[in-house]
Amino acid sequence: MPVKQVSPKQASELVGQGWSYLDVRSIPEYDAGHVPGAYNVPLMHMGPAGMAPNAEFAAVVAKTFPDKGAQIVVGCKAGGRSARAAEMLAASGYRNLVDMNAGWSGNGKEPGWSQAGLPVEQKTPGKSFEELKK
Repeated sequence: MPVKQVSPKQASELVGQGWSYLDVRSIPEYDAGHVPGAYNVPLMHMGPAGMAPNAEFAAVVAKTFPDKGAQIVVGCKAGGRSARAAEMLAASGYRNLVDMNAGWSGNGKEPGWSQAGLPVEQKTPGKSFEELKK
């Protein structure tokens, strides 16, 4: 079953209602600015040869969100990584997922979170990838 897609505005409303925001962008992308309160578990890591899969992705998400019924908005830069991540999470049993389809920077058709005038944060104590994987 495909994961429902939502706009940044809809994602903001869900986060305001208590949904968690899972940012699957790389660590440098997250550190440059993110949705307030966002958890960072990169689907891919930036490396010298480009992006490489994060082998710890599934384990860190499972540790961070042990309840498969958790309400989670998944987002990335433009929508590609978050769609893949949301599909992976749905396949592993998560039931309350939505994918923010325009991402942080927009997808060419719709502005992303950062362009939509929504709140932005630089640091979120306890929610960086380095802290979550401990």
